[in-house]
Amino acid sequence: MTGTAGPPLLFLDVDGPLVPFGPSAGDHCGAPLGHRGNPLLERLAPRTGPRLLALGCRLVWASIWGEEANETVAPLLGLPRLPVVEWPETCADDSPRGLHWKTRPLLAWAGRRPFAWVDDEIGAMDRLWVAAQHPGPSLLHRVDPAEGLTDADFAVLTAWVRTVAPTATAGL
Repeated sequence: MTGTAGPPLLFLDVDGPLVPFGPSAGDHCGAPLGHRGNPLLERLAPRTGPRLLALGCRLVWASIWGEEANETVAPLLGLPRLPVVEWPETCADDSPRGLHWKTRPLLAWAGRRPFAWVDDEIGAMDRLWVAAQHPGPSLLHRVDPAEGLTDADFAVLTAWVRTVAPTATAGL
């Protein structure tokens, strides 16, 4: 994936940001969804899907859930089928210490396009690496895995999208 045309990308992790691990999971964006399969899916907040779509970004799964996120998570949140980042079979041994294994593949997928990455495992080395390697605007937003995406997280994402694509959030 290369180029700079189109809306900014929003890379989404599932575990932590969308499926929080804390005891009050789901309280921040509406009552949790009931789901008979994976008990963790009960922690998905139904309002999260429409709020993500309203950001005006091209949503992309950046999770070890892979295609299963389209089959299981997307329908529960009212999301359409999303592109999925394919992860390499092995991690590069020459990565700087502290660089998350997702960082390089996400940069390759984004090409020169502006992107935001929402994950609960983003660290300082990821921010340094992206700042040095990515030619366009980027936001690496760490979400508290105990809380998942909150109103404050959506405020940060909305403000960032307005700076890189002002027309994308004109109606928000």
